[in-house]
Amino acid sequence: MQDWMSCLYAFFGCGAFCFIFEMRRWRFILTAAGIGLMAQVSYLLLSEFSTVSQLLLATIVTATLAEIFARVLKTPATVFLIVGIIPLVPGGGLYYTMESLVNGDMQMFTQYGMETVASAGAIAVGSSLVSAVTRIIAVRRAAQRQRRQRELEEQEQQE
Repeated sequence: MQDWMSCLYAFFGCGAFCFIFEMRRWRFILTAAGIGLMAQVSYLLLSEFSTVSQLLLATIVTATLAEIFARVLKTPATVFLIVGIIPLVPGGGLYYTMESLVNGDMQMFTQYGMETVASAGAIAVGSSLVSAVTRIIAVRRAAQRQRRQRELEEQEQQE
């Protein structure tokens, strides 16, 4: 139950970040907060995987939802992606990395630092992967539309 309460916290936390980022429309705020909630849910559902795999797959889910809702609501995907990945950001790992550095514990600094960098890398790879796939699909669809348009024009000219 405690784990699932973090989903509610993620929803309200992402909603609060919407106000910090000065989102004005309620449907954008609720959508971005819902994407943050889904990021946390997907992270928790993937608990049998390693932390880096959890973050990678949860980021893929989050970025996919951000791309879908960006098309539906006709707004840039980054509006939803930036807010949606907030529950996944390894803030605690970064804190413990810096704490170990300040305390002079180089072994723990290295351990926390590597975990934090791997987590941040998984988030970056997941969002970049979905963005690249979305761009490839968009380019292919545009090429198909152009091809169909040319075919229709050729048919009209033949008639």
